[in-house]
Amino acid sequence: MIVGILKEIKSEENRVCMTPAGVEVMVKSGHEVLVEKNAGAGSGFTDDTYTRAGAKMVATPKEIYAAADMVMHVKEPLPPEYDLIREGQIVFTYLHLAADEPQTRALIDSKAVCIAYETIQKADGSLPLLTPMSEVAGRMAIQEGAKYLEMTQGGHGILLGGVPGVEPATVVVIGGGVVGVNAAKMACGLGAKVYLLDMNLDRLRYLSDVMPANCFTLMSSPATIRKLVKKADVVIGAVLIPGAKAPKLVTRDMLETMKNGSVLVDVAIDQGGCFETSKATTHNDPTFVIDGVVHYCVANMPGAVAKTSTLALTNATLPYALQIANRGWKGAMQANEEIKKGANVIDGKVTYKAVAEAFGLIYTPVEELLN
Repeated sequence: MIVGILKEIKSEENRVCMTPAGVEVMVKSGHEVLVEKNAGAGSGFTDDTYTRAGAKMVATPKEIYAAADMVMHVKEPLPPEYDLIREGQIVFTYLHLAADEPQTRALIDSKAVCIAYETIQKADGSLPLLTPMSEVAGRMAIQEGAKYLEMTQGGHGILLGGVPGVEPATVVVIGGGVVGVNAAKMACGLGAKVYLLDMNLDRLRYLSDVMPANCFTLMSSPATIRKLVKKADVVIGAVLIPGAKAPKLVTRDMLETMKNGSVLVDVAIDQGGCFETSKATTHNDPTFVIDGVVHYCVANMPGAVAKTSTLALTNATLPYALQIANRGWKGAMQANEEIKKGANVIDGKVTYKAVAEAFGLIYTPVEELLN
């Protein structure tokens, strides 16, 4: 199979979807790998390192889309790419379609085979290709929250961990999954008082056992969130419904009760955000203020730490990309239930139920297309 590695074009996105080491594995498995020039520069990988790994360097994305059987990205295809995607071509990347109707309709029109990193799912419900970036984003969320509490950044001048004789900041983390746990660990390590909310009682029991003593686990509910945001210095939105839009858990009314200069970090912004007032921002212009509350809603947070993120992402995605390249998309989905759950749009049909429901589209089970 011819596999195309594209340079990211989203604002301040420095990641690349495959390292030279990953390319070497692909080539040794008998596949041809095309890499767009300078695709790895933001992550510290030169074109020469890709060439030595066996890749063929290509000047433009148009050439890659024209030649590759499977194209790989980190972030979703953007409008300049829509017309380049070919019928039957495999598009393997983060898609987050339930929060992006224009992209969903463009991929339907392309009749491509669109497999989303974020909906590949193991039997235990875990999301192996979302996990490494969720780990990065969760940890970054606390770094950013701490930074924007500084008065020069619009915050109300609280040090996250306090100092002896001065109480620390209060951090509320909504969601006890990978993002939430990593955020809570970081905040606890810095000495903050942390409330970690989730709706799964078994998960809360587990977290209560393993988290530090300055982390308090609570059952999530509108009443609990309403109570906690009043005293929060930082609120981390870490809620995920796989493949679906995030629920709006912090309302505009709640925002009006929060402290001036407190900070909201919406890690769920890729799926539409879990704060009612959220709107996607960029690394160039990461924050905005509503009712005196600083909102940080960058949609590609791990792109700011591209070296760490690229290595972590390739570790997770390469085995799946290799299966798809070795077997073709049908063979890979027939052999591996996890990859089958990654199918979002195939041949103009929406094959992921939450995406179809988000936009009132017809849902087609992927099994109907695998015969």
